[in-house]
Amino acid sequence: MTGPTNPAPPAAISTPPAPDARESAGNATADTPDTPGPRTRRLRRIRRALAVVAVLATGVIATAVLHSGTRHGHLDPRSADPSGSRAVVELLKERGVTTRVVTTAREAADAAGPRTTLLVTDPDRLGPTQRDVIRSAIDLSGGRTVLLAAGSHSLPDLSPGVHTEGDADTARPDPGCTLPAATSAGRADTGGGHRYATALPGAVRCYPSGGHPTLLVLPTGPAGGDTVLLGSETILLNESLADEGNASLALQLLGSRPDLVWYLPSLADSDPGTGDSGEDRSLLELVPAGWSWALLQLFVAAALAALWRARRLGPLVTEKLPVAIRASEATEGRARLYRKADARDRAATVLRAATRERLAALVGVPHTQAHDPVALLPAVSARLLGEPRDVTALLFGPIPSDDAALVALADHLDALEREVRTS
Repeated sequence: MTGPTNPAPPAAISTPPAPDARESAGNATADTPDTPGPRTRRLRRIRRALAVVAVLATGVIATAVLHSGTRHGHLDPRSADPSGSRAVVELLKERGVTTRVVTTAREAADAAGPRTTLLVTDPDRLGPTQRDVIRSAIDLSGGRTVLLAAGSHSLPDLSPGVHTEGDADTARPDPGCTLPAATSAGRADTGGGHRYATALPGAVRCYPSGGHPTLLVLPTGPAGGDTVLLGSETILLNESLADEGNASLALQLLGSRPDLVWYLPSLADSDPGTGDSGEDRSLLELVPAGWSWALLQLFVAAALAALWRARRLGPLVTEKLPVAIRASEATEGRARLYRKADARDRAATVLRAATRERLAALVGVPHTQAHDPVALLPAVSARLLGEPRDVTALLFGPIPSDDAALVALADHLDALEREVRTS
């Protein structure tokens, strides 16, 4: 009695490649204890990508914060930033002037009166309704109104008869007028903004630049009072208040009355019925200064990171497997893929093509004619036992309608091949 024989080695779809073939195949060998596994390598790639994204995001946020900081609290009397106006308010307070901050045109108009100075910090930002409210306050209050850097957008409503003449080309012009506030202050930073022109009687023109004033004082309304058009905001900023005669001019323009109403237009100060403040301003215009650039930089950084990490899919490359795999496992795996993709047509085509090639070898049909019905079908029919049968539908028929029909097709093809092989 002989001892048990060794079992046959499992079928393999390929033999193990030589070491150099493995290297050319992308080192797709099994992981050794010293080599990190696929999961470890994938985690490392993810961590590197997250680190790069974090660095880019930090840089973008830092840039946005620094950039937006230049406009933080701009002309706000409560802000001590370089672009704020807290310094001039503190000096006015020492002189007995009370400052009240308002953020809507209606509040500004209600607070205006003969004993007040109404400062509008951004007239061009106002919509039609807000401009009408401020214009009524100018005519009826009897006090002083200071329009800061008013341009062509707001002048027709707030100060009819006045128009701009471009930007001033002299940063610190001389007073050039007999206005007491200007003559006592001397040179001031009224340049760098708008220049004005008007033919209205009684207008006082000061600080000319190129022949046109950067400071204009107009008598307004039957109730008395006046309107001051100041082409530049520089004299009110903390960072420039101490330069030249800025402080003196600012205190005299804003401190002529005991009460100062400081109007800072806000996003809440809008009339949904007006198209100017609701429809003419886009979403990007409502984004605070600096953050629009931050969003753009973040988008560019994300696009660059995506391009950097993206994998280009090239053509399929056939490679030898580095390890032996049982034929049954490969067949089962391919079958599962076909089933998952519901690819009965592809599965039936593969089964029929493989059967035709094996039958051609058994019946003596050349390999090049294995898929030719004219050459293959007569040779196969001649090898069948019993009554002649038509195997055309079996070898060249339609696609199975369901999985059961596909299984039946596989069984019939197997039975046909066995019959031809044993005949």
